[in-house]
Amino acid sequence: MPTVADHPSPHMPACAIQGRSLVAGCAEGELLFAEMGLSFWGGVDPFTGEVIDRHHPLSGENLAGRVLAIPSGRGSCTGSSVMMELLSGEHAPTALVLAEADEILTLGVLVAELLFQRSIAVLCIGHEAFTRLRGQAYARLDGERLHLYPQPPADARPTGVASIHQQPLFASALQLSESDRALLDGSHGKAAQVAMQLVLRMAELQGASELLDVTQAHIDGCIYTGPASLRFAEQLVAWEAKVRVPTTLNSISVDQRRWRALGIDAAFGEPASALGDAYMAMGAQLSFTCAPYLLDSAPARGEQIVWAESNAVVYANSVLGARTLKYPDYLDICIALTGRAPRVGCHLDEHRMASLQIQLPELAELDDAFYPLLGYHVGLLCGSGIPLVRGLEQAQPSLDDLKAFGAAFATSSAAPLFHIAGVTPEARHPENVIHSAESTPTEPVTLADLRRSWDELNSADEAEVGLIALGNPHFSLSEFAHLAHLCAGRSKSAQVSLVITCGRAILEQARAAGYLSVLEAFGATLVTDTCWCMLGEPVVPTRCRTLMTNSGKYAHYAPGLVGRSVHFASLAECVDAACSGQASGRLPRWLQPASPVENPTHV
Repeated sequence: MPTVADHPSPHMPACAIQGRSLVAGCAEGELLFAEMGLSFWGGVDPFTGEVIDRHHPLSGENLAGRVLAIPSGRGSCTGSSVMMELLSGEHAPTALVLAEADEILTLGVLVAELLFQRSIAVLCIGHEAFTRLRGQAYARLDGERLHLYPQPPADARPTGVASIHQQPLFASALQLSESDRALLDGSHGKAAQVAMQLVLRMAELQGASELLDVTQAHIDGCIYTGPASLRFAEQLVAWEAKVRVPTTLNSISVDQRRWRALGIDAAFGEPASALGDAYMAMGAQLSFTCAPYLLDSAPARGEQIVWAESNAVVYANSVLGARTLKYPDYLDICIALTGRAPRVGCHLDEHRMASLQIQLPELAELDDAFYPLLGYHVGLLCGSGIPLVRGLEQAQPSLDDLKAFGAAFATSSAAPLFHIAGVTPEARHPENVIHSAESTPTEPVTLADLRRSWDELNSADEAEVGLIALGNPHFSLSEFAHLAHLCAGRSKSAQVSLVITCGRAILEQARAAGYLSVLEAFGATLVTDTCWCMLGEPVVPTRCRTLMTNSGKYAHYAPGLVGRSVHFASLAECVDAACSGQASGRLPRWLQPASPVENPTHV
């Protein structure tokens, strides 16, 4: 356990904290402190080091050369890729101090050590000690010791990213099978050997004593974050990497078949497309979707898998009942190359229990905007804890509702799993996912609480709408059916773009069902292979100042990613705005306080 020693003299450090070193090193610099977790993907510009999450207290700050102190990461699994990009350049923090161990950010540092021989210290100090950082100005790390200062000391010598001239000899204390040892000693090639080294190093950091077999993988590292992400994949290909389990690929950063026609700059389109090709050269399937649970290969309940992409992880665990951690980019492909994963976390029954109960208020009739908003709000409440949501037992949310809930939940939290009482498979009998109702704390949610989250996602001040952004996560066939019904016989305004992202498989199903002809007559644009978290201009029109989306995930990320303010609303409201060019600004019925004569239905 971390320990804290106080030093009352103004000439000494304010305190010294003993922590757990996740990545060893010495560093010092100005302390950049926040009490909210930060998703590096969508929250940090990998080429400048600026915090671009406009909902975060550090928005506008630069990480370069500073000791960054955050409770943990959150949101996207691609944070590891952004960390690696920062370390490959000149914009990384000089050290990272965490309240709790974060596999995503730590893995980014470990891969940068391997690929670029560049590293920073990562220290975990626990939540109690983390509160002591508030108000401090300068930090000095020496191995597992952290010294804090109210102002830079006289002998301050701020450091930068450390260069590693020689990789330490690798050894593991885990129990390894004969086949594990064959992978580790290079019998199956260099790629598998390096992959096993990274798997074992992360397993030890996570506290695993052994590995387990996985049946399939979904790779998020195919998102192009910069030259480092392509260099990593191409190095594996050069080492003749081949996946050992069936493997699907997440959305890449461009529509591989149409990026030129969409006006994407070749300086971005070519390496982004090449990155997808590199992962297919390792044996991964051409799937290019952030919703692999919509594919025929979706896992069954209880199946041990390795999935990355935050919304996919949450859906697999929560809705399908499969078992995966929230795997960082690059660890996902390492496990696919070995077929072996750490036996920890949500792979195990005991780590799938809820630590917090969320009690909903009485609500009027719900529309599809409710579920992403609730997911976003619940994620903010629970942090890295697993919630059990009560109050939806009679609501019968659809799979699309649960998809939208999970994507928004994965954006605002670090947890890989949620339970909804009476709805999700492991919580059909909610007593099965809590130790006891009395010992599991309950957080009540009011309409006023939901309204605050609604206002946070609705960042636009003007009514004009230039873009309707749909398909984050990728559209399902049933969403296409609903949208086609809403658009039938109508035409959108010429001043508004309506763009839908989806996977290739679902696109062809929607075409066969006749939905695409309706949507194309309406004026919609279809984009495959990529998703809104990777799209910018000109798909986002240069003239567009505000956009509208029904995605809680994209409503959060868009202001930082594309610099536009957002209207968040239901799918029906999105279609109305596409026709009128204006956001109505109406609150949904369920978010309006009930009048004295109304009797809202408890759901």
